[in-house]
Amino acid sequence: MTTHVLETGGQVCPFPLVEAQKAIAGLPVGDRLTINFDCTQATESIPEWAATAGYPVTDFRKVGDAGWTITVEKA
Repeated sequence: MTTHVLETGGQVCPFPLVEAQKAIAGLPVGDRLTINFDCTQATESIPEWAATAGYPVTDFRKVGDAGWTITVEKA
């Protein structure tokens, strides 16, 4: 299992979600994708997408004053 990091800081929604969808599509099953973002709307849209797609969220937390990190596993 490998963890890949996607930096989307400074991107407005829906681009963090769109970039996450593209990135995870190319990963093998079992790998994880950590998405770092600062778009408030993505705090809802990324976890909702992960749940709908069947990707378990293994970590989700606020980082600093206006950033978040979420890790999803490609199942």
